[in-house]
Amino acid sequence: MYGWIWRKLPGSLPLKVVQALVLVLAVVALLLFVVFPWIEPLLPFNQVTTTG
Repeated sequence: MYGWIWRKLPGSLPLKVVQALVLVLAVVALLLFVVFPWIEPLLPFNQVTTTG
């Protein structure tokens, strides 16, 4: 899959590196600002019970 993305990116090697970096940063930003906040209430980490 990564090879397919690399072959589809236009331009020379330096341009492909910059484009790949932008793609990675876009995916990370999408995960951090959209996906993780949306799924966080569904995770059981906030339901901590302690006995004392």
